[in-house]
Amino acid sequence: MGGEIEKCIKVWIIVITSLCYCYYVVARIRKGMIRLLSLLPIFYLFITLPLILNSIHIGGLTFFFLVWLGNFKLILFAFDQGPLTPLPPKLFHFISLACLPIKIKQHPSHQNPKTAPKVTSRSIFFSVIKPLVLAIIIRSYEFRPIMHPYLVFALYCFHLYLAVEIGLALAAAPARACGFELEPQFNEPYLATSLQDFWGQRWNLMVTSILRPTVYNPVRRLSTDIVGPRLASLPAVIASFLVSGLMHEVMFYYFTRAYPTWEVTWFFILHGVCVAIEIVVKKAVAERWQLHRAVSTPLTAGFVAVTGGWLFFPQIFRNGVHEKVIKEYPIMIDFVKANLLFYKL
Repeated sequence: MGGEIEKCIKVWIIVITSLCYCYYVVARIRKGMIRLLSLLPIFYLFITLPLILNSIHIGGLTFFFLVWLGNFKLILFAFDQGPLTPLPPKLFHFISLACLPIKIKQHPSHQNPKTAPKVTSRSIFFSVIKPLVLAIIIRSYEFRPIMHPYLVFALYCFHLYLAVEIGLALAAAPARACGFELEPQFNEPYLATSLQDFWGQRWNLMVTSILRPTVYNPVRRLSTDIVGPRLASLPAVIASFLVSGLMHEVMFYYFTRAYPTWEVTWFFILHGVCVAIEIVVKKAVAERWQLHRAVSTPLTAGFVAVTGGWLFFPQIFRNGVHEKVIKEYPIMIDFVKANLLFYKL
């Protein structure tokens, strides 16, 4: 694993150097296609650099930061849009915003202590309990031979959620330490009352905030002239899920080095269609009828779990990604310990 750490350091030295070029050179080029063309070498680097890494955890996070977040933010930057516009005053801020999963609050509260968000006992509890649960899940893999397959599958689901949430929180820690007030990246997705609530308000909100200006808004504007403003959001929603599915296929390729089978893309297309139907139904019934949370929450969680087991996870299991993750669990234990230390500080 020492060699993997060394490769990771080299990758990120190249990334920082590339972003220095973007900050000092590309930013001074006129916005539009010329600036976009000047970013093509950076897109190439960001796409190829994660291929150097073999670790699921290190390589997976690097893929997400560079291929997805970094490239999408730089595409927006080429047209003076997104979080990199206006140009941040400091290079460190530019680098953090470009490739880390952070979204700065539009109306920071530090200016008025009375309006600052309070750290509740609930938030402290979950900040500590989630890393502990992840550690327990990782240790429990030793007993997989005697576990029921459905229990093992449930552990994988919780492992995925907790590892992603904690990993993104740790990645955002440098920006938070520099005084940025950041938007949350997850908002208790297990409490979602609908698919629209799950994907739009609770799950991996960094991706939502990137897909909205890069995919949803352009497709909606284009669709308005074709189907009218009332229905324009529907193709925009499906297009956003389609792009998300394709990006997950690319991510799985980085994990497995196997050609895609498109199951993951169909998973997101299915959810996109269901969200679009949900939007239509909500507009039709308005406030006249609504499922109680006690019913809608387990229905939402059940639908995500069943469709995930059908379309999302098979490619992971078929290519042994879960086994590689389990083999790396000593790294994850250190990862969890670092997270606990972060929260204590």
